[in-house]
Amino acid sequence: MKKLGTSIRALMVFTVICGIVYPVAITGFSQLFFQDKANGSMITIENKEGTAEVVGSKLLGQTFTDPKYLIGRPQEVSNLSPSSDEQAAAVAGRVAFWEDLDPLNKEAVPAELVTAPASGVDPNLSQAAAAYQVNRIARERNLEPATVQAIIDEQTSGRAFSLFGEPVVNVLEVNLALDELSNG
Repeated sequence: MKKLGTSIRALMVFTVICGIVYPVAITGFSQLFFQDKANGSMITIENKEGTAEVVGSKLLGQTFTDPKYLIGRPQEVSNLSPSSDEQAAAVAGRVAFWEDLDPLNKEAVPAELVTAPASGVDPNLSQAAAAYQVNRIARERNLEPATVQAIIDEQTSGRAFSLFGEPVVNVLEVNLALDELSNG
């Protein structure tokens, strides 16, 4: 019976430490030092009424299909084998989408635009995948390609710690900047 009492007290102590103290401490620390990231890196814009409206997160990909927008990676989870017939059919369908969307573009479609990420919510594109879309966006918005490229360059983040990864373009931030330019 003594062991049961000790076990119950240990359970209660660890429940308080791991279930209350630790989460409250970590939440408080993150709110104090990393508030934007802790709250989901939400992007807000001012609407017509003058109030802030959440339009998305820098961390989660949104689906854009209108030709006037920068279009990101497919927003579906894919764990298919690269050599499977199902993957080949999905990629072929996506290549056809890009060719129909911009028949004037004779460049090869970048692989990341036709293959889904494992997470299904990738918010970024490589600079090459963004560059592939510049002329179409410029035509659709009656802009110079250099203007579209400048917006993409502004929304490109560099390597982590100047060492890791590749520069990436945030799709939502580019599209918001394009809309602001068109509406401004």
